[in-house]
Amino acid sequence: MSITPERATGERSFVVDALARVEGEGAMHVTLRDGKAEDVRLRIYEPPRFFEAFLRGRSYREVPDITARICGICPVAYQVSSLNAMEDACGVEIPKGIRDLRRLLYCGEWIESHTLHVFMLHAPDYLGYANAFEIAADHPEIVEGALKLKQAGNEVMCAVGGREIHPINNRVGGFYRAPEKSEFAAVARKLEECLEFARSAVPFLASLPIPEYEHDYEFVALHEPDSYAVEDGRLISSSGLDISPQEYDQHFVEEHVEHSTALHSRMADGRSYLVGPMARYALNHEQLSPAAREAAERAGLGPVVKNPYKSIVVRMVEVLWAVEECLRIIGSYEQPDPPAVESPPVAGVGCGWSEAPRGLLWHRYEIDDGGSIRDARIVPPTSQNQRRIEEDLRETVELFADLPDAELQIRCEQTIRNYDPCISCSTHFLKLEVDRR
Repeated sequence: MSITPERATGERSFVVDALARVEGEGAMHVTLRDGKAEDVRLRIYEPPRFFEAFLRGRSYREVPDITARICGICPVAYQVSSLNAMEDACGVEIPKGIRDLRRLLYCGEWIESHTLHVFMLHAPDYLGYANAFEIAADHPEIVEGALKLKQAGNEVMCAVGGREIHPINNRVGGFYRAPEKSEFAAVARKLEECLEFARSAVPFLASLPIPEYEHDYEFVALHEPDSYAVEDGRLISSSGLDISPQEYDQHFVEEHVEHSTALHSRMADGRSYLVGPMARYALNHEQLSPAAREAAERAGLGPVVKNPYKSIVVRMVEVLWAVEECLRIIGSYEQPDPPAVESPPVAGVGCGWSEAPRGLLWHRYEIDDGGSIRDARIVPPTSQNQRRIEEDLRETVELFADLPDAELQIRCEQTIRNYDPCISCSTHFLKLEVDRR
């Protein structure tokens, strides 16, 4: 598309008044001058929810249930990261049977969260629809398959955690109750029924009209040598970082920026970085199941994906892997007895993390010898990706500066939706004003 002289030499300002359905309020402002992004600000106004503050003085045993309320989309992630931190503080080793059950619960959350994001929030961008309801009108088989897949993930969470949202069966040291093997029979059947849809969805999503754009990201994700890291591991990066949870503060910094009340994270040397599906995939490609790797290869994905618009395909590869992983764990499941390891409090500091659907989630707690929380700190995936989102937006508006205003708005929304369900759902309702001078 040719650029008109006015567009090429003038100034265009994009002002987004409000982002709806985010944890807080937000806005976006973009100023283009002569085709260059002069100013890009994604302003997220996080409300003062005070989770870290009101954890102080509470029992360490209450933390998993309280932190689960931070997010209705990924409560298990908050529970597991807090459990890892508490068990680190108490010096407790969790046996394999309990860890497998915890991993099963987490995979259920990955399935339901990723499926929601891929088909309900992100796919409309590529299919040319305003929302998933319009997709359902023309392609009911897509939405029906996605809803069945999401429901299967929800049923895994119910079977292990007691309910779909804010599970109630997690405790420091394990679970209040370990399900019997027979309780997973119906869940396994549902997962088996969804396998073919999950497998076929990978090439389908890869066939969508994906914009051509690549960036050399600094990928950061958990890693285990023998499995695809989800509920724990060491933190590695594409530039060679390899650290434990206790070392996180030495390598990453959270800071305020003038235009936003949301914290932005960066590496200690000043670089931005990316967490989430693309980072996990790039750093753990060999740990995927053979079927997931094959599906990715057949969809045209290499071992590293640098195009953020292909994150929708990578997420679906992770869904396929998670369905298989659930079936693997259920197939070899033996009810752990007891369901939890006794974990008396020990005065000190504990750190823990896990891979939320959106990326790394780090927790740090200081407890006294009675088990009361003296200090708490939580770093979610959103704050870690916030700076990287702004940088992608800057590059996006420059790359597609020749597009008409309405199309450029859609591309900016799509860029945000590449990242995370909390922000992605909000950008369906951006109000965009263009000031041409």
